[in-house]
Amino acid sequence: MFRLQTTKKKIKRIAQKINFSPSWQGCIVLSVFLLLSCVTSVSAQETLAELTDASKELKVGLDTFWVVFASILVIFMNAGFAMLETGLCRRKNAVNMLSKNLIVFAISTIAYWAVGFALMFGDGTDFFGFSGFFLSGADNSPTISGDYIGVYSSLGSVNIPLAAKFLFQVAFAGTAATIVSGAVAERIKFIDFILFSVFLVAIAYPLVGNWIWGGGWLSKLGFQDFAGSTVVHSVGGWGALTGSILLGARKGKYKPSGGIMPLPGHNLSLATLGCFILWIGWFGFNAGSTLELSQDISYIALTTNLAAASGAISATIISWVLAGKPDLSLIINGVLSGLVAITAGCAFVSYGDAIIIGIIGGALVVVFVYYLDSIKIDDPVGAVSVHLVNGIWGTIAVGLFASPIVSGDPNIKGLFTTGSISLLGVQLLGVLAVGAFMVIYSFIIWSILKALLGLRVSEEEEYFGLDIGEHGMEAYNGFSEDVNEI
Repeated sequence: MFRLQTTKKKIKRIAQKINFSPSWQGCIVLSVFLLLSCVTSVSAQETLAELTDASKELKVGLDTFWVVFASILVIFMNAGFAMLETGLCRRKNAVNMLSKNLIVFAISTIAYWAVGFALMFGDGTDFFGFSGFFLSGADNSPTISGDYIGVYSSLGSVNIPLAAKFLFQVAFAGTAATIVSGAVAERIKFIDFILFSVFLVAIAYPLVGNWIWGGGWLSKLGFQDFAGSTVVHSVGGWGALTGSILLGARKGKYKPSGGIMPLPGHNLSLATLGCFILWIGWFGFNAGSTLELSQDISYIALTTNLAAASGAISATIISWVLAGKPDLSLIINGVLSGLVAITAGCAFVSYGDAIIIGIIGGALVVVFVYYLDSIKIDDPVGAVSVHLVNGIWGTIAVGLFASPIVSGDPNIKGLFTTGSISLLGVQLLGVLAVGAFMVIYSFIIWSILKALLGLRVSEEEEYFGLDIGEHGMEAYNGFSEDVNEI
């Protein structure tokens, strides 16, 4: 403004020297003043627009960094599953467990890239997508203008690059397949597990994911699963349960007299390390599901941690009461049960309700580990009790404890927080629909594999261990044999 006034005075002096009349002098000064004002205004608007674009670009960059970082945490959870499952199984099967957990993520990456991502998020029907296979569909994300153009419309509002979206989702897909590994451990053929994982990640997981996260029919009914109690854990859990039933129990697990022979894991140190890795990775799993860097991250991380802690304490107390001593394997599974249970509602429930969800989750895992043994369903690592049972519980818990105040969505109303039963009804419908689909689908795939290849290794391979029978190597070569190992 000071410069404009100075310029105005100079122009007036020049006009006086040229002997312009006072009226002409005023017109000249006014014209120049208006011209300079317009130039200044345009310059200010351009600067403001540049700052706005820069701010949007910065947000895209920060959001992308967060999602990629969270993806890495979730991918690292595969190391946790490998340690957990290997430690809870016998030494003679350690190489087999490590191999399955390593190859399953590689398989998941290719299968999900080729088919799964398109079925889950590609434009299509309310039941499956049919656009963008091999991650080749049109997509202009991220967009500074906010106008999405592409074939992955259900992810159009997520303003990060398509590569970041895929990386995060493929990490989840790999987790669903890994869940199956533990339940069918120590007796399944390696090739059967690989083939089932392909069909799970390429077809079953994406179809359920489309219904819930891809804008499908359950999503339109209002079904809520923030980070995957149903989409990831129940899907993997149903596949694990059907596989375990069709395989049958490990040799020597159940006595003809009806008794149960304990077949303890060979290294609880590894299992405990795996539990801690999974606990840490779960912060990427749940908080990363915001798909943007926001204030919600800290809240979600805390509800996740509270549920894990309360699940561990609950499982410790109940196992102590039932068995007379605290069981480390059940403490580990108590942590994981709390994590699975809170996954669906971590962004929707209060801190206190997160603790309640974790407590019930820890209790459920102990009860169902004993129950499945009583009906002779052999699950060496407790995968069904952790992921399926608590995946169902966590999904139902959203319908009970979800708060519109916490979620910021007036339509997310739990029975205990608002008195509304509508969300609970939708959650129950989702549990039943996903359960029915997964049982039928898994039974068909397992049965085909059984008919064509046979599911179980030979009795000799099972006796001496899958490390030698399936891989021709040992995890602890040179160590003395345990004469008491079955």
